[in-house]
Amino acid sequence: MNAPRELETPALATTAAEDRLDGLGFWKFMVAGSVAGMVEHLAMFPVDTLKTRMQMLAASSPHHAPVGRFLAAIVRSEGPSGLYRGIAAMGLGAGPAHAVYFAVYEVCKDRLGGNRPDGRHHPLIHAISGVLATTASDAVLTPMDVVKQRLQLRRSPYGGVRDCVVRMLREEGLGSFYASYRTTVIMNAPFTAVHFSTYEAVKKVLSGITPENVSEEQLLVHVTAGGAAGALAGAVTTPLDVVKTRLQCQGVCGADTFSSSSIIMAIKKIVAKDGPRALIQGLKPRVLFHAPAAAICWSTYEAMKSFLQRGSRETSLP
Repeated sequence: MNAPRELETPALATTAAEDRLDGLGFWKFMVAGSVAGMVEHLAMFPVDTLKTRMQMLAASSPHHAPVGRFLAAIVRSEGPSGLYRGIAAMGLGAGPAHAVYFAVYEVCKDRLGGNRPDGRHHPLIHAISGVLATTASDAVLTPMDVVKQRLQLRRSPYGGVRDCVVRMLREEGLGSFYASYRTTVIMNAPFTAVHFSTYEAVKKVLSGITPENVSEEQLLVHVTAGGAAGALAGAVTTPLDVVKTRLQCQGVCGADTFSSSSIIMAIKKIVAKDGPRALIQGLKPRVLFHAPAAAICWSTYEAMKSFLQRGSRETSLP
């Protein structure tokens, strides 16, 4: 006797959804994304410190040394550990934020039809999914990113993550952790749209060059596509990243303060004091960060997905 149709539907729907989602459930995307985010940010943290220092230094010295000499100066005066101040804050924030980031991206892409044959390479679907994903993940990451950047500053007045959090709450209130949230979302919306659509497009092109060797060249495809996507997205959103850094570090180590979190107001104040070039300070280290970071992140994410897929298949075998 056949089971009632309404009892069959949920199981069939779950199976169909997991088939579209590469055989993975929501939580497995979160695990894969969390691992990828941790590896990406921790591996590239010294470059991120360099970028933050250069963007803040522009407030008093817009014509500072080239990237290489700037890096050498930090190591010479503070030792290698100077490049890693604030890494604990990033460790606490990157995992949960990237778990949300990739899980929301995959689910939104599926719901919008990005996993169907006719929508698999549609850039608009990837862009919209990426924007929704980054809006959600930024709500998780922004507080720890604020703490991280304040600790990265030269002569930072904070003793560590806990000291920074406690003093910010006591002296500036809870809102100080989200002073840059609007800027971050507005920056990361185009960043993610460019990033995801470029990644999917480059991956499609590279996979089509030698389709018979796709499985053997998969890592190279992910690394190349991720690097290209990260470099382009990082370059075009640098001005907004400068604004974000200034808002997050305002009032620390003598930095300027802003009367509100208005992006336009912040840009006008930065340009009036330091000139238009201040809005592209840190461009080189930002590109140097995002190109390898995206390559690391995407290749780690795809590798984790493959690992979890194999585990799911092995578990389901009789």
